Amino acid sequence: MKQILFILLTVLQVNSIAQSDTTRYNFDHIIMTVAGDLNKDNLPDKVIVIQDTLSETAPYQVQIFFKEKSGSYELVTASSRIIEPQYPEGRGGYISGNGFRDVTIRNGILSINFQLLRGHFEHKFRFRNGSFELIGFSMVNANGIGEMTTTDFNLSTGIRTEKTERSDNGKVISNTRKKIWIRPLPKLQDLVPMENEFY
Repeated sequence: MKQILFILLTVLQVNSIAQSDTTRYNFDHIIMTVAGDLNKDNLPDKVIVIQDTLSETAPYQVQIFFKEKSGSYELVTASSRIIEPQYPEGRGGYISGNGFRDVTIRNGILSINFQLLRGHFEHKFRFRNGSFELIGFSMVNANGIGEMTTTDFNLSTGIRTEKTERSDNGKVISNTRKKIWIRPLPKLQDLVPMENEFY
C-alpha cells in the first residue's frame, strides 16, 4: 500500500518539479522504478522514469529520490533532458534513434542506458558535491559496413579511448587514447546526450 501511495504522489507532484524550461508536461505513465543506495547512507534511494504519453513528442523524465531515515522520500533532482523524447518531431515523424533502454544502480553509480540502431551507449553518474555528476560515458556502435567502434570516457580521470575494429575478423583499424579534462563535470539535470562529440 505504501508503494502504491508513493507512486501516486510521485505522479501527482511531477508537474510542480522545478525545471529550467517553461513547457508543461503531463507525465502519466511510469516506465520503470529502480532502487539502490546513491548517497552512501545505506538507505535504498529510488529512481523513477516516467513519460508523458499524451504529448505529441512523448517526452520522458528521470526523477531521483533519497530515502530519509523516517522512511519518506525526498526528490533531489529531476531531468526531462537526459532522455530524448520518443518522437522528437511528433508522432507523425520518426522514432528517436537514441531509444531509452533502462536505468541501473550499482555500487552507488547511476547508469542511464540507451539503445542505438546498431549499438548502445551509457551515461554514468555519481552523487558528489551536492549533485549527480557525469563520471563516465561508453558507447559501442557499428557502422553497417563491418566496422565496430568502442568508446570509453572516464571523465573523472580525463582518459578517453576509442577503438575501431572489423567485426568479422577483429582486425584493429584504429586505437586512440587521449586525455581530455572537462571541468566542472556535467550535471545530470543539464545534460543532453550526444550534444557534443565527447558524451
